[in-house]
Amino acid sequence: MVNYRYLGNSGLKVSEITFGNWVTHASQVEDDAAVRTVHGALDAGITTFDTADTYANTAAESVLGRALEGQRRESLEIFTKVYFPTGPMGPNDTGLSRKHIMESINGSLRRLGTDYVDLYQAHRFDYETPLEETFQAFADIVRQGKALYIGVSEWTAEQLREGHALARELGVQLISNQPQYSMLHRVIEEKVVPTSAELGISQIVWSPMAQGVLSGKYLPGQPVPEGSRATDDKSGAEFIKKYLRDDILEAVQRLKPIADQAGLTMPQLAIAWVLQNENVAAALVGASRPEQLADTVKASGVKLDADTLAAIDEALGDTPNRDGDDTYSVSPKTRMI
Repeated sequence: MVNYRYLGNSGLKVSEITFGNWVTHASQVEDDAAVRTVHGALDAGITTFDTADTYANTAAESVLGRALEGQRRESLEIFTKVYFPTGPMGPNDTGLSRKHIMESINGSLRRLGTDYVDLYQAHRFDYETPLEETFQAFADIVRQGKALYIGVSEWTAEQLREGHALARELGVQLISNQPQYSMLHRVIEEKVVPTSAELGISQIVWSPMAQGVLSGKYLPGQPVPEGSRATDDKSGAEFIKKYLRDDILEAVQRLKPIADQAGLTMPQLAIAWVLQNENVAAALVGASRPEQLADTVKASGVKLDADTLAAIDEALGDTPNRDGDDTYSVSPKTRMI
């Protein structure tokens, strides 16, 4: 079964392996298969589910809501996000304005079939809306009982500090950040993690397997496997391209004997690695079949010793991205519409 961790400086516990439905529900797999996978996650001990209104232009939330129908709500932790364009893509169908936030939470709750979400997250930083306006809207949502806690995604250390201060002034809790993090993408380690640890903010990390590259199935000098994520534009093919260089794929292959020595599969090693970071509360994983999750959850509770961690660093060499300044380039400087 899956272990639990506290989310930030709060009393909320989440399953350290969390199910995310970014590129699967209402996109990559049929609804019936999505429902079976969510039930498989529950059977494996996962109780925390992450989605966003922008995934499949709101359809992913609806699929997750149907999949969780009939479950005891109090036994689940449901997260969603707001920022990116939704609906007919009108001028106010994006960003972190009060108008878009208040309308978006109501739509998310309706699609998810719940009265509240455990965590409501700003999907990116909005440079075009005053931060005070955004956090006042978040605080009102918490007071209305529509969200229990507030989180963000891909914010810089400075943005986290400013948001945390505003949240405290308004009497609400900013407890999480959702950045990309993996053996190959370590940009949060320089600034975001130390600042978050100081403020009592946890990381909920996405793409811990580097879009599947850390599974080892992509081989240097060979075509990508048929039916893999790299061949499917709906499944994040654009995101995986940066990892398909031969030097990176060769480095990943050097991880195989390390995983074997640890008694882990390559996916398990990748998930276990991000969970060694004490500031990480949960690793987001996706799946198109229940059996994928049955393998992944075995990474929960795994402790990698110092020799194993050192061997991983040596195998990967200088291929991981460790540039902390990259955190400043993730949020769009202007809204998409």
